Amino acid sequence: MSGSRTYFGRPRREMHTFVPASARIILDIGCGAGAFGAGLKEARAGLEVWGIEFDPDAAARAADVLDKVFTGDAREIAPTLPRGRFDCICLNDILEHLQEPEDLLRDVAPLLAAGGCLVVSLPSVRYFHNLADLVLRGRWEYTDEGICDRTHLRFFTRSSMQAMFRRAGYEVRTCRGINPTGAVGFKVFNLLTLGRFAEMRYLQFALVCTPAAEVDDGQEKADPSP
Repeated sequence: MSGSRTYFGRPRREMHTFVPASARIILDIGCGAGAFGAGLKEARAGLEVWGIEFDPDAAARAADVLDKVFTGDAREIAPTLPRGRFDCICLNDILEHLQEPEDLLRDVAPLLAAGGCLVVSLPSVRYFHNLADLVLRGRWEYTDEGICDRTHLRFFTRSSMQAMFRRAGYEVRTCRGINPTGAVGFKVFNLLTLGRFAEMRYLQFALVCTPAAEVDDGQEKADPSP
Protein backbone atom coordinates (compact mmCIF):
# COMPACT_ATOMS: atom_id res chain seq x y z
CA MET A 1 0.00 0.00 0.00
CA SER A 2 1.24 3.44 -0.84
CA GLY A 3 2.02 5.77 2.03
CA SER A 4 0.56 8.63 0.02
CA ARG A 5 -2.97 7.35 0.42
CA THR A 6 -5.18 9.85 2.16
CA TYR A 7 -6.81 7.27 4.41
CA PHE A 8 -3.57 6.89 6.35
CA GLY A 9 -4.40 10.25 7.93
CA ARG A 10 -8.14 9.89 8.47
CA PRO A 11 -9.18 10.31 12.12
CA ARG A 12 -12.21 7.98 11.89
CA ARG A 13 -14.02 9.85 14.65
CA GLU A 14 -17.20 7.91 13.93
CA MET A 15 -15.45 4.88 15.46
CA HIS A 16 -14.64 6.60 18.77
CA THR A 17 -18.04 5.81 20.25
CA PHE A 18 -17.45 2.06 19.88
CA VAL A 19 -14.28 2.09 21.98
CA PRO A 20 -15.33 1.39 25.58
CA ALA A 21 -15.03 4.36 27.92
CA SER A 22 -13.33 2.05 30.42
CA ALA A 23 -10.48 1.17 28.02
CA ARG A 24 -7.11 2.48 29.14
CA ILE A 25 -4.63 0.68 26.84
CA ILE A 26 -5.48 0.29 23.15
CA LEU A 27 -3.78 -1.45 20.25
CA ASP A 28 -4.58 0.06 16.86
CA ILE A 29 -3.72 -2.43 14.11
CA GLY A 30 -3.23 -0.71 10.78
CA CYS A 31 -2.88 2.60 12.58
CA GLY A 32 -1.76 4.49 9.47
CA ALA A 33 -0.26 7.85 10.43
CA GLY A 34 -1.87 7.62 13.88
CA ALA A 35 -4.77 10.03 13.39
CA PHE A 36 -7.38 7.71 14.92
CA GLY A 37 -5.33 6.94 18.02
CA ALA A 38 -4.22 10.54 18.41
CA GLY A 39 -7.85 11.66 18.32
CA LEU A 40 -8.74 9.16 21.02
CA LYS A 41 -5.84 10.31 23.19
CA GLU A 42 -6.92 13.92 22.80
CA ALA A 43 -10.51 13.10 23.77
CA ARG A 44 -9.66 10.78 26.68
CA ALA A 45 -7.02 11.84 29.18
CA GLY A 46 -4.58 9.16 30.27
CA LEU A 47 -5.25 6.82 27.34
CA GLU A 48 -2.29 4.77 26.10
CA VAL A 49 -2.34 3.81 22.41
CA TRP A 50 0.01 1.41 20.68
CA GLY A 51 0.00 0.96 16.91
CA ILE A 52 1.01 -1.54 14.25
CA GLU A 53 1.48 -0.27 10.70
CA PHE A 54 2.84 -2.07 7.64
CA ASP A 55 3.75 1.07 5.69
CA PRO A 56 7.08 2.48 7.01
CA ASP A 57 6.35 6.11 6.12
CA ALA A 58 2.96 6.07 7.81
CA ALA A 59 4.40 4.25 10.83
CA ALA A 60 7.08 6.92 11.21
CA ARG A 61 4.41 9.60 11.36
CA ALA A 62 2.36 7.56 13.82
CA ALA A 63 5.36 7.26 16.13
CA ASP A 64 5.18 11.02 16.68
CA VAL A 65 1.64 10.89 18.11
CA LEU A 66 1.17 7.41 19.62
CA ASP A 67 2.85 5.83 22.64
CA LYS A 68 4.45 2.89 20.79
CA VAL A 69 4.44 1.94 17.11
CA PHE A 70 5.61 -1.29 15.49
CA THR A 71 6.37 -1.42 11.78
CA GLY A 72 5.63 -4.55 9.76
CA ASP A 73 3.21 -7.44 9.35
CA ALA A 74 0.66 -7.58 12.16
CA ARG A 75 0.68 -11.39 12.15
CA GLU A 76 4.41 -11.41 12.81
CA ILE A 77 4.29 -8.64 15.41
CA ALA A 78 1.24 -9.78 17.42
CA PRO A 79 2.95 -12.84 19.02
CA THR A 80 5.75 -10.59 20.32
CA LEU A 81 3.39 -8.28 22.23
CA PRO A 82 2.47 -8.84 25.89
CA ARG A 83 -0.48 -11.17 26.44
CA GLY A 84 -3.49 -9.76 28.25
CA ARG A 85 -2.20 -6.22 27.82
CA PHE A 86 -4.91 -4.43 25.84
CA ASP A 87 -8.40 -3.40 26.88
CA CYS A 88 -9.34 -2.82 23.25
CA ILE A 89 -7.84 -3.78 19.90
CA CYS A 90 -8.96 -1.68 16.92
CA LEU A 91 -8.94 -2.81 13.29
CA ASN A 92 -10.38 -0.06 11.13
CA ASP A 93 -10.78 -1.20 7.52
CA ILE A 94 -7.90 -3.67 7.77
CA LEU A 95 -9.31 -7.19 7.53
CA GLU A 96 -10.54 -6.82 3.96
CA HIS A 97 -6.90 -6.38 2.88
CA LEU A 98 -5.88 -9.80 4.23
CA GLN A 99 -5.96 -13.13 2.46
CA GLU A 100 -6.85 -14.95 5.70
CA PRO A 101 -8.34 -12.38 8.11
CA GLU A 102 -9.50 -15.04 10.55
CA ASP A 103 -5.87 -15.98 11.23
CA LEU A 104 -5.13 -12.45 12.48
CA LEU A 105 -8.29 -12.45 14.59
CA ARG A 106 -7.12 -15.62 16.31
CA ASP A 107 -3.59 -14.24 16.72
CA VAL A 108 -4.73 -11.14 18.62
CA ALA A 109 -7.19 -12.83 20.99
CA PRO A 110 -4.49 -13.62 23.60
CA LEU A 111 -3.47 -9.95 23.67
CA LEU A 112 -6.83 -8.87 25.11
CA ALA A 113 -7.13 -8.20 28.81
CA ALA A 114 -9.99 -9.83 30.72
CA GLY A 115 -13.19 -8.19 29.52
CA GLY A 116 -11.40 -6.70 26.52
CA CYS A 117 -12.89 -6.35 23.05
CA LEU A 118 -12.17 -5.85 19.39
CA VAL A 119 -13.50 -2.72 17.69
CA VAL A 120 -13.63 -3.18 13.93
CA SER A 121 -14.91 -1.39 10.85
CA LEU A 122 -15.46 -3.24 7.59
CA PRO A 123 -16.79 -2.04 4.24
CA SER A 124 -20.05 -3.56 3.02
CA VAL A 125 -20.15 -4.89 -0.53
CA ARG A 126 -23.94 -4.37 -0.47
CA TYR A 127 -23.55 -0.60 -0.25
CA PHE A 128 -26.20 1.03 -2.47
CA HIS A 129 -23.82 2.88 -4.78
CA ASN A 130 -21.64 -0.17 -5.24
CA LEU A 131 -24.58 -2.36 -6.21
CA ALA A 132 -26.05 0.35 -8.43
CA ASP A 133 -22.77 0.41 -10.36
CA LEU A 134 -22.81 -3.37 -10.68
CA VAL A 135 -26.50 -4.06 -11.36
CA LEU A 136 -27.61 -0.96 -13.26
CA ARG A 137 -24.39 0.06 -15.00
CA GLY A 138 -22.64 -3.29 -15.29
CA ARG A 139 -19.48 -1.90 -13.72
CA TRP A 140 -17.08 -3.46 -11.23
CA GLU A 141 -14.02 -1.28 -11.51
CA TYR A 142 -11.17 -1.29 -9.04
CA THR A 143 -10.15 2.07 -7.59
CA ASP A 144 -7.55 3.55 -5.25
CA GLU A 145 -9.95 3.40 -2.29
CA GLY A 146 -13.55 2.58 -1.39
CA ILE A 147 -15.46 -0.70 -1.71
CA CYS A 148 -13.53 -1.70 -4.83
CA ASP A 149 -10.11 -0.68 -3.52
CA ARG A 150 -7.64 -2.56 -5.68
CA THR A 151 -5.87 -3.89 -2.56
CA HIS A 152 -9.03 -5.54 -1.14
CA LEU A 153 -8.77 -9.32 -1.05
CA ARG A 154 -12.03 -9.99 0.82
CA PHE A 155 -15.56 -8.61 0.43
CA PHE A 156 -18.21 -8.75 3.15
CA THR A 157 -21.90 -8.33 3.77
CA ARG A 158 -23.29 -7.64 7.22
CA SER A 159 -24.08 -11.31 7.78
CA SER A 160 -20.82 -12.67 6.38
CA MET A 161 -18.66 -10.37 8.52
CA GLN A 162 -20.47 -11.54 11.66
CA ALA A 163 -20.05 -15.16 10.59
CA MET A 164 -16.31 -14.60 10.17
CA PHE A 165 -15.92 -13.36 13.76
CA ARG A 166 -17.90 -16.28 15.11
CA ARG A 167 -15.72 -18.75 13.21
CA ALA A 168 -12.66 -17.04 14.68
CA GLY A 169 -13.97 -17.55 18.22
CA TYR A 170 -15.65 -14.24 19.00
CA GLU A 171 -19.09 -13.15 20.10
CA VAL A 172 -20.44 -10.24 18.05
CA ARG A 173 -21.94 -7.86 20.57
CA THR A 174 -22.59 -4.92 18.25
CA CYS A 175 -22.87 -4.68 14.47
CA ARG A 176 -24.06 -1.24 13.38
CA GLY A 177 -24.07 0.60 10.07
CA ILE A 178 -21.92 3.71 9.76
CA ASN A 179 -21.30 6.34 7.09
CA PRO A 180 -24.77 6.14 5.48
CA THR A 181 -25.56 7.48 2.04
CA GLY A 182 -27.90 10.44 1.84
CA ALA A 183 -28.67 9.80 -1.83
CA VAL A 184 -32.23 10.43 -2.98
CA GLY A 185 -31.98 7.30 -5.11
CA PHE A 186 -31.49 5.14 -2.05
CA LYS A 187 -34.36 6.81 -0.19
CA VAL A 188 -36.73 6.08 -3.06
CA PHE A 189 -35.43 2.51 -3.36
CA ASN A 190 -35.81 1.99 0.39
CA LEU A 191 -39.42 3.21 0.31
CA LEU A 192 -40.30 1.04 -2.67
CA THR A 193 -38.83 -2.05 -1.03
CA LEU A 194 -40.44 -1.27 2.36
CA GLY A 195 -37.05 -1.09 4.08
CA ARG A 196 -36.21 -4.69 3.25
CA PHE A 197 -32.74 -3.72 2.05
CA ALA A 198 -31.97 -1.03 4.64
CA GLU A 199 -28.48 -2.54 5.08
CA MET A 200 -27.57 -1.10 1.67
CA ARG A 201 -27.63 2.41 3.14
CA TYR A 202 -24.26 1.92 4.86
CA LEU A 203 -20.79 2.14 3.41
CA GLN A 204 -19.35 0.29 6.42
CA PHE A 205 -20.33 -1.57 9.55
CA ALA A 206 -18.79 -1.14 12.97
CA LEU A 207 -18.49 -4.22 15.15
CA VAL A 208 -17.63 -4.78 18.78
CA CYS A 209 -16.58 -8.37 19.52
CA THR A 210 -15.38 -10.26 22.57
CA PRO A 211 -13.77 -13.69 22.87
CA ALA A 212 -16.69 -16.11 23.00
CA ALA A 213 -15.55 -17.81 26.21
CA GLU A 214 -15.75 -14.49 28.09
CA VAL A 215 -19.35 -13.65 27.18
CA ASP A 216 -22.05 -14.30 29.75
CA ASP A 217 -25.62 -15.08 28.77
CA GLY A 218 -26.81 -11.74 30.10
CA GLN A 219 -24.53 -9.62 27.91
CA GLU A 220 -25.64 -7.70 24.87
CA LYS A 221 -25.84 -9.64 21.60
CA ALA A 222 -25.42 -8.33 18.07
CA ASP A 223 -27.25 -5.08 17.42
CA PRO A 224 -30.29 -6.07 15.31
CA SER A 225 -30.50 -2.68 13.62
CA PRO A 226 -28.97 -2.36 10.14
